[in-house]
Amino acid sequence: MLPEQVLRSLARLTPTQVWDWFIGRPLAVVVTVGLALVLRWLLLRSIGRIVDVTLARSDARRSEQPGRAGRVLAHATGMAHERHRQRTLTMGSLLRSIVTFVVALITILTVMWSFNIQLAPLLATAGVGGVALGFGAQSLVKDFLSGIFMILEDQYGVGDVIDTGSAIGTVEEVSLRVTRLRDGSGVVWYIRNGEIVRIGNKSQGWSTATIDIPVAYSENLEKVIPVIRTVVDEIDQAPAWHDLLLEEPQVVGVESISGGVVTIRVVIKTAPEQQYGISREIRERVKAAFDANGIKAPAMTPFGPPR
Repeated sequence: MLPEQVLRSLARLTPTQVWDWFIGRPLAVVVTVGLALVLRWLLLRSIGRIVDVTLARSDARRSEQPGRAGRVLAHATGMAHERHRQRTLTMGSLLRSIVTFVVALITILTVMWSFNIQLAPLLATAGVGGVALGFGAQSLVKDFLSGIFMILEDQYGVGDVIDTGSAIGTVEEVSLRVTRLRDGSGVVWYIRNGEIVRIGNKSQGWSTATIDIPVAYSENLEKVIPVIRTVVDEIDQAPAWHDLLLEEPQVVGVESISGGVVTIRVVIKTAPEQQYGISREIRERVKAAFDANGIKAPAMTPFGPPR
C-alpha cells in the first residue's frame, strides 16, 4: 500500500493539476511510444509490400521464360524460383528484425531524455561495453556478418549440395550464425558461417554429365557413333528426361584411343544434381543398343605371370 502522506497528497490534487501533470512528461512518453509503434507498423508494412512485389516480379519473369531456353537462363543466373523466394523471405525477416531493434532503441533513448536522464555518460559506458563485447565476441560477430553476406549474395540455399572444405552434404538449414548440412552418410554437420573460407556449390546453376563409352578398336565408328546419337536423341525426347536436360545432348566424338579400346564421349548439360541419373540411363540404353546392333565392347586383356 502507498504511504498515508502520498494518499493525502493525491487526494488534494484537483483535475486541473492532474491534467497539467499529465500533459508534461507522461504525455510526452505516450506520444513517443505511440509514434514509435506507428513508425514500426509503417516500416514493417513497407517491407512486406517490397517482399510481395519482388516475389510477384519473380513469378512474372519466370512465366515469361518458358521452354528450355528459359530454364537455361533461370538456372545459369541463379534465379530459380524457389531459391529466389527463400532468399527474399529471409531478407524480409532480417529487415523486420533490424527495424524493430532500431525503433525500440531510439524510443527508449527518447523516453530517457524526456525524464532528463543524461544520455552522454550512458552512451559512453555503452560504447566502452560494446568495444569490450566486440573483442570478446569477435567470432560471433564474424559468424553473423558472414551469414548476412551469404544470404545477400545467394551463395547457397536449403537443398543445395555444397562443399565447405570440412564437410560435403545437403544444406538443411541456413541461419545467420550456423549452417546445418547432412552428408552422404547421414551425419549432420553444424558449421559456423565465419569458419567457412570457401564454398563449392554443386547445385547452383547447372551440372554437366560427361559419359565415356568404350568400344572395341575393331568396330566401325561410322556405325557406332550414329547408334549413340540415336540413343541420346531418344533420351532428349523422352518426357521423363526432357525437362531435366537444359541443352540437347552432344556426342562430341572420339575422346581417346588406347590399346584395343576406343572411347567415345557424350556431354550433357542438366539441371543441378541430375547428371548421375541421366548418365546411368544413357549407359543402360547404349548397352542395349550395342547388343541389338552387334557392337562389341573392348575385350578384357588377361593378366598373369609369363609362362
